[in-house]
Amino acid sequence: MKSTRILIVLLLIILGSGCKNQKKTENISNEENINFPSAMVNFAPIPENPVFQGSNTSTWDKNLRERGFILFEDDMYKMWYTGYNDSISPKRFLGLANSKDGIHWQRYSDKPIIPDIWVEDINICKYKSIYYMLAEGKNDVAHLLTSSDGLNWNSEGNLTILKVNGEPISTGPYGTPTIWIEGDKKYMFYERNDLGIWLATSEDFKTWTNVQDEPVLEMGPETYDSGAVAANQVLKYQGKYYMHYHGSSNPDWMNPEVTALWTSNVAVSEDLVNWTKYANNPIVDGDHSSNILVFNGNGYSLYTMHDKVWRYDSKN
Repeated sequence: MKSTRILIVLLLIILGSGCKNQKKTENISNEENINFPSAMVNFAPIPENPVFQGSNTSTWDKNLRERGFILFEDDMYKMWYTGYNDSISPKRFLGLANSKDGIHWQRYSDKPIIPDIWVEDINICKYKSIYYMLAEGKNDVAHLLTSSDGLNWNSEGNLTILKVNGEPISTGPYGTPTIWIEGDKKYMFYERNDLGIWLATSEDFKTWTNVQDEPVLEMGPETYDSGAVAANQVLKYQGKYYMHYHGSSNPDWMNPEVTALWTSNVAVSEDLVNWTKYANNPIVDGDHSSNILVFNGNGYSLYTMHDKVWRYDSKN
């Protein structure tokens, strides 16, 4: 009889513990749903993929280079992309393609729209009727271009980035610039050898000062971004900031003899400095990265732009 009572007590403890664990899991799940709403993280590939890719012929844009950028305006999708063909030139060139539905694209021209400037890893915003493009130039040094129509661009020179104390950051790459503007305040996220993501602010788009001299988003600890991270886009949704970024588990990704898997991921913040990564990153399967969201007036579609352009529509 005594042993039977002991067994019953142990069974009740186990069942109670299981209920507590289940409740804790549900609470975590609910918190995830609040911080990472479906519109930011739940997407499915469309059957037409890839929707855009390099020509795979002898043209200047035989191959596509990350990161392109897409804006939806005037009832038209506009995609600025980087094309290259090493048999013609080591330079990376800027191209433009348009689409009425975001699926079927037509190149604006059979020539680059900027023939004389190295342009890759593009990020574009429209501010007070002017297009501002932050992009990488040769050797992964970020530079600024401006345009009144998104087609004819003026070079404004390399960006200057200062530490918190006003001293220039150390020499070396500073690339994948990603801009966010709130009111008249300008923020830029950038990486250095993809070893972390830093945040800086500016008054004129050209000279930037770090908010802090440490990264605001670091690699890991999960495997999918333990080898590299770089921002693609920051936007605000339901009062929170969302960073769509790409990452890799391979720290040797710069080795041309190594094939590195790049993933599409999301993080959330309330202040642009402290970020929490989505527990279910990556948000799409496979080697699809340089992820950005495009709002067409009705909802968001996700595009990945490495090394072919894929579109993902909301699951809801």
